[in-house]
Formats: sequence, C-alpha cells, structure tokens
Amino acid sequence: MLSPGELAALAKAVAQSRDRAAFARLFDFFAPRLQAYLIRQGADAALAEEITQDAMTTLWRKSDLFDPAKSSLSTWLYRIARNRRIDLLRRDRSTLTEPDDPVFDLPDDTDIEGDIDAAQRDEAVRVAMSSLPDEQLSLVRLAFFEGLSHSEISEQTGLPLGTVKSRIRLAFTRLRRALETGGVVEMES
Repeated sequence: MLSPGELAALAKAVAQSRDRAAFARLFDFFAPRLQAYLIRQGADAALAEEITQDAMTTLWRKSDLFDPAKSSLSTWLYRIARNRRIDLLRRDRSTLTEPDDPVFDLPDDTDIEGDIDAAQRDEAVRVAMSSLPDEQLSLVRLAFFEGLSHSEISEQTGLPLGTVKSRIRLAFTRLRRALETGGVVEMES
C-alpha cells in the first residue's frame, strides 16, 4: 500500500527520468483498482482492461502533466479512465447515454481503493493468522470470532486467565509484526 505522497513521488520519477521501476509499481498499484472501477461502472472485462491500459499509457507518456497540487494521482488517473470510457461511449452510436448515467459521475476513489485495500488487508491477516501457533490461534478465534471475554475463554478452555491473556497478547504481537513486515500496518513512532 502506497501513500499519496509515495504515489506522487513515483509519478515524478516517471516524468523526470522515465523510471521503469517506478512505473511498474504504479501499474501494479493502479491497474486492478482502475479495472474494478470500470467494471462497476458497467464496462465488460475486456473494455475495462483496454481503458486501464490506455490510462496507464497516458501516465507513462504524460506524467509531466500531473500536478500533485491540483489533485491526487488517484483522482488524475480515475479521471483519465472515466473520460476515455465516455469517449468510447460517444463513438459507439448504438449506445444511447442518458445525462444521469453513472458513467458521468466522478469516481469516489477512496471507496474503490478502500474495497481493494480491505480485501488485500483481509488476505494479509489470514496469512498472518495461519502462521500463529495453534494454542494462540484458537484463543484469538474464541475472542474475536466468537466474541468471548478472556474470562469466558479461561472457563471454556480450562486455562488460567493469565495464560489466556498472555497468549492473546503474544498472538497480537506476532500478527502486528507480520502485518508491519508486509506493509499492511504502519509502525508507530
């Protein structure tokens, strides 16, 4: 997950020196988000992929036009994709568009990115949880998936209350480290 500042810095690297590694990171970050947005707006998968490719090509060729003082890189790219889709709809004479068609709405990119980021976070948490020892994992499941208090877990498992609390605390420490290493959770200063 990249912050808006990191995204702007990568775009600047593309604009100034045609940095392929920076472009690859931007492509990996934005391509799935743009495709998901376009599909939600009614484009089929092939069209969504084509428009995404066009938007990313525009980023490569015209990244010097991006101004972080005017908008975020996300907003800039979503607007490019949205406008490209509108252009394609206008050229397709068989499709009549209504002025109220959602294709003309500006995207709420935090919602789109939020959905994808949440799915990525969920997967990262699942992977991190699978690395927990069984005795910690079972207690975390009882506490957070079944909603049991530490006392109830102690009663149900027969473990001393202090052991329950210690194992859950250890599990959270391991989860946090795994998620920080994967870039999912920012480390506190």
